[in-house]
Amino acid sequence: MALTHKQKQKVTDGIKRHDKDTGSPEYQIALFTEQIKKLTAHLKKNPKDFHSRRGLLKMVSKRKRLMTYLQKVNEKGYKKLIKSLDLKG
Repeated sequence: MALTHKQKQKVTDGIKRHDKDTGSPEYQIALFTEQIKKLTAHLKKNPKDFHSRRGLLKMVSKRKRLMTYLQKVNEKGYKKLIKSLDLKG
């Protein structure tokens, strides 16, 4: 279920702060969003996969905490990220 290198690059190209950025909240939120989309599609096909469902819920809550942090620290960056990832905030 992990994202390939090309998928990660495609998702985070416009979001990275610098070339070697892997820890910024924006980068992490973008990766979580892509993984959440992938897991959601998986769970639509496999509704009884409760282990993956638990992982999905953990990812959603972690992304929510990162988004709350980013909103407090950098509101302009938060709004830009929300717009670029098509999320509701």
